[in-house]
Amino acid sequence: MTRRGFLLFASLSIIWGTPYLFIKISVETLSPGMIVFGRLLLAAMVLVPIVLAKGQFPQLRGHWRWVFAFAIVEITFTWWCLTFAEQRISSSLTGLLIATVPIMTALLAKATGLDDRLTGTRLVGMGIGFAGVVALVGLDVSTGEFIAVAALAVTAFGYALGPIIVAQRLSEIPALPVIAASMVINLIIYAPIAWLSRPTEAVPATAWLSVAALGIVCTALAFIIFFALIAEVGPSRTTFITYINPAVAVILGVIILSEPITLGIVIGFPLVLIGSWMATRKAPAIESEPHA
Repeated sequence: MTRRGFLLFASLSIIWGTPYLFIKISVETLSPGMIVFGRLLLAAMVLVPIVLAKGQFPQLRGHWRWVFAFAIVEITFTWWCLTFAEQRISSSLTGLLIATVPIMTALLAKATGLDDRLTGTRLVGMGIGFAGVVALVGLDVSTGEFIAVAALAVTAFGYALGPIIVAQRLSEIPALPVIAASMVINLIIYAPIAWLSRPTEAVPATAWLSVAALGIVCTALAFIIFFALIAEVGPSRTTFITYINPAVAVILGVIILSEPITLGIVIGFPLVLIGSWMATRKAPAIESEPHA
């Protein structure tokens, strides 16, 4: 990996490990709808002008149905559920449960025919990852918090399905205008939600700064770095970010928010990461597989 590639990789690994911290800070005084709207607004203010300058929006012509589907699946429900969940559980636990996305991706890739080979290694990995989730939920989640876990399952499903929609239906067009258009679509959806749930009392500056960080850094800047990283090192190496983000979320939660390192994290964290890595390992080429 080149020096530029390493810097992009390290930057994105840290940036995409921080949203859980910022959401946890902002959700103390702002509604999930308000947080999501603010994040969308700021991200769109950065990304839309870039796409306009490149003249890329016309390339979406004829693809709007799938752009809309991607926007709903990847953002509409996922961001709200993620923010809702952090009203009830720690940012550390949230980051670790979202780390199951690669396992969900492997299952959806099989179901959609994007990758129909479930090797023994992948199946074992899914089992290990599931055991990690059981440890996290069983040891760290109380009965009243299961709704938060269910919300995060929706988020993980959306995060896994969104890229599959892009791969199967939107691969012919650049990803950046798809992302920017998705921001605008969701801005329209969330505007009335944000208005109805707007704060009626003074909101601390830390909450607004957290929303700003979510929109500008964790969304707009992150996607710009993400596409630059793919161009630099390829999509395969880029996926390894998935295994670093949860560690960043846990570290920030412990250091900044004083969240405890629980038994569930100690047991479940390595199991989820190992399982995710095994579940998403590239299967051997079909030509090299033995035939009966």
